[in-house]
Amino acid sequence: MRHTWLFLVPVLLSLTGGAEARPRDDALTGAIRCGVVADSRQWLDCYYGAAQPVRAALGLAPALAAQVQLASAPPPGGAPRDEAVRDEVVSASAACMRQPADRAWLDCYYAAANPMRSQLGLAGAAAAPVPAPMPVPPPQQFASAAPPPPGPPPGPPPMPRRTGMFSGLFTTPKAIVKNMPMKSYVLDKYGAVVVTLMDGQVWEQSVEDAVYHPARWRRPAEEMEATITPDMGHVFIMTVKDDGKIYKVHRIH
Repeated sequence: MRHTWLFLVPVLLSLTGGAEARPRDDALTGAIRCGVVADSRQWLDCYYGAAQPVRAALGLAPALAAQVQLASAPPPGGAPRDEAVRDEVVSASAACMRQPADRAWLDCYYAAANPMRSQLGLAGAAAAPVPAPMPVPPPQQFASAAPPPPGPPPGPPPMPRRTGMFSGLFTTPKAIVKNMPMKSYVLDKYGAVVVTLMDGQVWEQSVEDAVYHPARWRRPAEEMEATITPDMGHVFIMTVKDDGKIYKVHRIH
């Protein structure tokens, strides 16, 4: 039977205290209202906007204005797409009501949207292809032979291999990038920072991490040095010299 998670929502709501759970109730009710939106990308924005009551209760920066507007008045029209994926997302977000604290609930709520992000092919859903290695020219055999023409500059190093869930639990992980200057950095429309390193690697902060660790850099990119270290659960941690913050990132090129 489709939408069986709807029958679980009242039960999960009853497991939390009334006054404490009210912002969560409003957020989950808003996420369910988003079901009338036909386009899946627009539905995802509506889902993110529905979390605004909990963000306000926690004193966090508000969600994007367009997302909040979608959640307050979802535009109906046409048959909803990717209904099975939506059911999976909302069912997981309803189960987040078991979280004792609102901050943990919000993390759980955002993580529940990952199936739809994967369905839409958004950043982080799939790794970019690894570029083919550059061919190595044979050594020069005769001193009088003309040197081979210079080849194109090498591309960025291959994508880091993902480690197991418990990798790094009992050992100290080794940095795969250490004190490398940045070439540029930008913020995407969700406020997550995208960093391009001097060797061509491109790393993007996760949307959920950007909520709690926004990058507020003002220095030129070439004056900033990044270090990236594997963490548990296929996560990579980026630190920036003299910044004092930790950012959860994934490589997109």
